Amino acid sequence: MLHFNRFVLNNGLRVLVHEDPSTPMAVINVMYDVGARDENPEQTGFAHLFEHLMFGGSVNIPDYDEPLQRAGGDNNAYTTNDLTNYYCSIPAQNIETAFWLESDRMLGLAFSKKSLEVQRKVVCEEFKEHYINKPYGDVWSKMRQLAYTTHPYKWMTIGKELSHIEKAQIQDVKNFFFKHYTPINAILVVAGNVTTPQVQQLAEKWFGPIPMGEKYVRNLPTEPEQKSPRLLEVKANVPVDAFVKTWHVASRLEKGYYITDLITEILGGGGSSRLYQSLVKEQQLFSNIDCYHFGSVDNGLIAIDGKLVKGVRMADADAAVQKEIEKIQQTLISNTELQKVKNKTESSIAFEDMSVMNRANSLAFYELLGDADLMNTELDKYHTITAEDIQAYAQQIFNPNNGNTLHYYSNNE
Repeated sequence: MLHFNRFVLNNGLRVLVHEDPSTPMAVINVMYDVGARDENPEQTGFAHLFEHLMFGGSVNIPDYDEPLQRAGGDNNAYTTNDLTNYYCSIPAQNIETAFWLESDRMLGLAFSKKSLEVQRKVVCEEFKEHYINKPYGDVWSKMRQLAYTTHPYKWMTIGKELSHIEKAQIQDVKNFFFKHYTPINAILVVAGNVTTPQVQQLAEKWFGPIPMGEKYVRNLPTEPEQKSPRLLEVKANVPVDAFVKTWHVASRLEKGYYITDLITEILGGGGSSRLYQSLVKEQQLFSNIDCYHFGSVDNGLIAIDGKLVKGVRMADADAAVQKEIEKIQQTLISNTELQKVKNKTESSIAFEDMSVMNRANSLAFYELLGDADLMNTELDKYHTITAEDIQAYAQQIFNPNNGNTLHYYSNNE
């Protein structure tokens, strides 16, 4: 059980405190309920651009990093399709420095043309380096557009196209900020060597005066059920052929999500997994193969992807993957295998929760999902899953009409 206290400021900011006197450090985590799915389809990449802009200084503090480092702290951030998260770790006695810095950029980010130009350049370089010039860099951009026709998961966090960031105007950026980066759309988690009364006093002092803002009400288009298989074939200047296949799966709080998680372990959880044993070790069709999902809040994707061994035909590789899928659909997995993947999941959850930083992040995420206490019941949801559940769900999701296939050919052949 992870213990925490929760209170809400008058401006709607939700604050969670997890006391852990065993560490000399404190973690401040600010999660904003905005991700790439909340962007205008004609102006994508803004949530990620903001992650960069938030380090460009606020009205009162020209450089975020310098005062934090002087106080012995370090920080980082990440953006997903679902959320944006900022976190810093600092010696507990200097915690007020982190409150000052985080509250100031929530209150008044410095929207200078210079800051926008600098960060725009950084993001554009990142886009080119990782998604245009890198071998296989456009795989997920192509796959998302294939798998999603309607839901904004059809573009990546970095953005749908480079021009959206290149053309971003200062007013567009300001509008996005004032719509999403407000106390009513944020969750503050403080964890480590702190007390709840101390956090309450600091939260009131630093975040209390910030205007509430308007509650962002998410109203996203629902992805319609896929009725027929989709295939895209691509030729590119890459060393070997690659195979990627996805299927639509349940959203984050549904039972299907937990079943999907176990299926990814059975098929792709490392060297002892079914796909690796059969297709890499025994049949030597793939040099590597994996099965995973994205942990999306809305209905997500389960994926199988791998690089083919040179000389192997794409049709043979595809057929071999299909054969492994049919096995999990037609034959109940043994209790031993089921227990093994449950144990693995349990130990990875336990390992994750060892660090104060991860605990703070998890609390914020589950609060975003609706209730931070959900993190205390996660394991129970895995424990209730049966071999019959796995077989039935595999039959449902791995329906050929639900599948999206990308055959990515090397033009070096």
